[in-house]
Amino acid sequence: MSDPRIDRLAEILIDHSCQLQSGEKVLIESFDLPEPTLVCRLVELAAERGAIPLVSTKQRSVLRSLYRTATVQSMSAAADVESHRMRQVDAYIGIRGEANGDEFADVPLEKMDLYQQHWWHPVHAKIRVPHTKWVVLRYPTDAFAQSARMSSEAFADFFFDVCTADYARMQRDQQPLVRRMQQTDRVRITGPDTDLEFSIRGINVVPCYGRRNIPDGEVFTAPVRDSINGTIRYNAASRYQAQVFEGVRFEFEQGKIVHATCQNNTEALNHILDADPGARYIGEWSIGCNNRIRHPILDTLFDEKIGGSLHLTPGQAYEEADNGNRSRVHWDLVLIQTPEYGGGAIYFDGELIRKDGRFVPDDLASLNAGL
Repeated sequence: MSDPRIDRLAEILIDHSCQLQSGEKVLIESFDLPEPTLVCRLVELAAERGAIPLVSTKQRSVLRSLYRTATVQSMSAAADVESHRMRQVDAYIGIRGEANGDEFADVPLEKMDLYQQHWWHPVHAKIRVPHTKWVVLRYPTDAFAQSARMSSEAFADFFFDVCTADYARMQRDQQPLVRRMQQTDRVRITGPDTDLEFSIRGINVVPCYGRRNIPDGEVFTAPVRDSINGTIRYNAASRYQAQVFEGVRFEFEQGKIVHATCQNNTEALNHILDADPGARYIGEWSIGCNNRIRHPILDTLFDEKIGGSLHLTPGQAYEEADNGNRSRVHWDLVLIQTPEYGGGAIYFDGELIRKDGRFVPDDLASLNAGL
């Protein structure tokens, strides 16, 4: 039976996110989807627009075997094949389902690092992100519902409500924040065990309203690479390279993370930060402003958009807001500043901009809707 919510989501992905045109090639890549309805609808809509759909279907259980047996040669060979394919397409839609969020939990960190360095980074960081019209999203599964501590039915309702938002309105509401960030030099962030300062002067500011992520709702830039000083303690757990990290805390000196700890796995945390020189510097700073998302569910695409949150990202900078940092790591770690998560504040050049998750200036009041 056709689900009108899937039809609406497919239309957003084809027409809003990718703005797919006649003659363009789109790669639709799915992972562990419980059923193929969304992929089928994307193929049909792409064809209706005169575009050329290509489909790749992957399973995390198979990828687990590839990662566990990884060598430089095997990961590089996979990258060669997928790099050639990615260069042929104009757009990319990546849809990730999930049967088991811990499917890669027993893949050794050094093997995941081989995948990150020799497969993911050459294909996605170097080709897909800068050279295609791309969008990535999740798909509602029982595993995602469990991670969110919701019933499967309630999570599906939440998922489609959030993912089929009014992105045109989101774009309009973000514009005053974009203007303020463009005019800002010094940023200060405060909160429990957090007091951090940096400059964003001269770095581009990018509003996000469904063109690259579904769901969406953030405005990002990057700190001047060597300008960060102080301490931050993130309060949303994060899964990265198959490991879950809680209570990550960084101390910065002149832009570099000089001390990193977490509640459960400090050794693995520092292993990731030592992947390359750029991993201990920040490549992105973003303000989350999707007020339909209120709590973390251990999935970055949702958690980094939480209304009243921010993320400060070790590793690779985006070319659209480039501070020059280069790394095969890009790890969006989230700090939620609403009262139930301890509160906190953001200042632009000494002016209080957001307090306990709510924007203070009148021109930003529309971003508080739904809080």
